[in-house]
Amino acid sequence: MATALVLPVAAAERVIAFRGATVMPISARPIEDGVVVVRNGKIEAVGTARQVKVPRGAEEIDLAGKVLMPGLVDTHSHLGRVSGGDRSGPLHPGVRALDGVNIHHDSLWRARAGGLTTINVMPGSGHLMSGQTVYLKLRHEPRSIEDWLYCDDPIDGICGSMKMANGTNSMRDDPFPGTRAKSAALVRELFVKAQNYAAKQERAASGDDEDAKPPDRDLGLEAVGQLLRGERRIQHHTHRHDDVATILRLKEEFGFEVVLQHGTETWMLAEELAEAGIGVSFTLVDSPGGKEEIMRMRMDGPALLEQAGVDVSLNTDDWITDSRLLLRTAALAVRHGMTREGGLEAVTLAPARHLGLADRIGSIEPGKDADLVVLSGDPLSVYTQVLETWVEGEQVYDASNPEHQKYAVGGWQVYRAAAIHDHEGCWR
Repeated sequence: MATALVLPVAAAERVIAFRGATVMPISARPIEDGVVVVRNGKIEAVGTARQVKVPRGAEEIDLAGKVLMPGLVDTHSHLGRVSGGDRSGPLHPGVRALDGVNIHHDSLWRARAGGLTTINVMPGSGHLMSGQTVYLKLRHEPRSIEDWLYCDDPIDGICGSMKMANGTNSMRDDPFPGTRAKSAALVRELFVKAQNYAAKQERAASGDDEDAKPPDRDLGLEAVGQLLRGERRIQHHTHRHDDVATILRLKEEFGFEVVLQHGTETWMLAEELAEAGIGVSFTLVDSPGGKEEIMRMRMDGPALLEQAGVDVSLNTDDWITDSRLLLRTAALAVRHGMTREGGLEAVTLAPARHLGLADRIGSIEPGKDADLVVLSGDPLSVYTQVLETWVEGEQVYDASNPEHQKYAVGGWQVYRAAAIHDHEGCWR
């Protein structure tokens, strides 16, 4: 992994060398007294002090006695007062979270204070399909949400996944389904409708039938077509084993790519999920309760999934778990049987895979984005604190800054100002 660097730093470039920390690349073994070189927001080299030569003129940051790991990735967040579909119906494939996130909302500081650098912001789970999610990179000082997007085209591009749900959340009075069977039937109808829509488009485009006309444009069916073609994946809220089995059948029928969110009883079908190549983003809560679907939650659920060969990540579902406590969630998973390596991967590289972003984030490797977290000690210790958060080579959180640190330790009143759109509560 090491890369030798001997050239001086060009005037227009920013080169940073993080030195002396225990570096946890995630994709490789920890490196004592490690060096990570970042050039213009990208990781250029990583290795021991003997292996990596720091470029002349580089900005050097001494991290002796500290731990450096990749920025944390959260596949399931509701920060920024996100909105999605409304009560007019249970299926809203054309609705975009991109159009319903307040990126100046102070709740997003919780993520930075917790070492999170990428979050998947999703509409709620009160619909069978509540809309398109949005992947946000928590860069410094955005003017608009476009400054945080992973996609280049926010109008026609794919900027996230699709949020779906089954079980009790989406079972309500008409026009919503009242049973699990009706829920599945409505989803199948939508996918078949999208198949027919795509077939009409193809016939019209082929020119084989002079009378074939393209259907009127339907943005919702276009989004479902992206699911059918594997261009967009589904993040699927589900808890009970029978709801998990329903998703397995629907995936077999329609071939979409899906990650199960929450996954409370996924441990009961772990082998089937591994065989189907379905990942699980587990919401591990230490005080479950609240709904009957959580009654069979097991603290060793992530461990059982890992042992079966399922790709497991851990999420916050913030506010269910505070974004500042994602590392604690990994510690709980390890305490209940998950391997240490699996627990750390579950908040970095595994969620990056679940969002389709593992080529850019999730590990400290040359060529990847320089999204980094500086910790005071072992990532799985309750005594460890997030000291700094870096996004693409820029420091976005510094615990020594009182204006930042208050978001790490403050309660609800710290965030109240932005909740009522008080400009004093916006990003500083």
